[in-house]
Amino acid sequence: MITAKNHKISVIIAAAGRGERAGLGRNKLLAPLHGAPALWHTLEKFDIPETDEVIIASSECDFEEISALAAPFGFKVVKGGATRTESVKRALAAVTGDIVLIHDGARPYVSRELIKKCIDSVKRFGSAVCALHCTDTIATANYGLVTGYQERNSLYRIQTPQGFFTDDIRRAYELAGDREFTDDSSVYCEFCAFPHVVEGEESNRKLTFASDFLKEAAVLPVDDLAARRIGFGIDVHCFGEGNGVVLGGVKIDCDRSLIAHSDGDVVFHAVTDAILSAAGLKDIGHYFPDSSPEYENADSAHMCAEALKEVLKAGYAPLNISVSVQAEKPRLSPYIDSMVKKIARALNIDEERVAVAAGTCEKLGFVGRGLGITAYACALLGDKKDG
Repeated sequence: MITAKNHKISVIIAAAGRGERAGLGRNKLLAPLHGAPALWHTLEKFDIPETDEVIIASSECDFEEISALAAPFGFKVVKGGATRTESVKRALAAVTGDIVLIHDGARPYVSRELIKKCIDSVKRFGSAVCALHCTDTIATANYGLVTGYQERNSLYRIQTPQGFFTDDIRRAYELAGDREFTDDSSVYCEFCAFPHVVEGEESNRKLTFASDFLKEAAVLPVDDLAARRIGFGIDVHCFGEGNGVVLGGVKIDCDRSLIAHSDGDVVFHAVTDAILSAAGLKDIGHYFPDSSPEYENADSAHMCAEALKEVLKAGYAPLNISVSVQAEKPRLSPYIDSMVKKIARALNIDEERVAVAAGTCEKLGFVGRGLGITAYACALLGDKKDG
């Protein structure tokens, strides 16, 4: 039962537009941004405990692709209309919560903190419209000539999300009839009440033009960066008697073997230390001590998979791994692809997120003299649900 303190929160994501100003030849929300469709980043921001349902308004031509993006989140997709106003109206018909937030799919940089502020504002004041105070001088102009100035102290730049009690905004849209509006607060303001302002965020910008998708222009938002963790790992073993080595889980013929308590896989040892350090945990020796008979000749790929469980418990998951191996022998290039597959499998990530490079030390130092092999690894972790 919904009470005053226990509201069901619904979200509408407006994603039915064409984004023609971006000039991408398709819906801009399906264009790549930070390695995924732009819309994916928007959807991910609303996959939080505070929201109970998310409804995405899609055009008919993008319905299949947007449905595929929404499926892993468990979000619902409905067919929108020819205008934003019509799309929101159709999505409102599917809303079951008593509070609804409406957000532009083209604003993937919204922070979760701002989403929560909007929800709180609706509970306290009955509405929420994210907005930023205008700091520039505002002028009106015609035919290239300035014809007047506006008092900027009372001017705001409107953003989304915007939140309302569902019955109120639904009734406002019904009263609006066939009229078109550029946002929801203007509908609410005309037919219901003055909406309450919530301080917006400069980073919560809208993707509008092709330049907004450039890597140098599209910077990850602060709360996403804060969730990223980088770790570094290194391992080295010297050669001893034997006829083969194990690197990255791959057995490779060699006239020597690596001396170690386990299988001596320096690649997996470096990777394991990298993910543990990124998560702020202790090193591989703490979890798999070389003084323990249990780990004698142990499979290092299995140990890495076990270490991953500790990383997941800490709330993180691997996003990508980069490994560099230094060895005068054996020749490693024929085995790189197999190493990538083994590492990806152990960490439960896509192979495209793993890179392995190999090189020599040009006869210099410990490795260059053929006395052993060294591996370096860097790991990038994200929030567990990103992995």
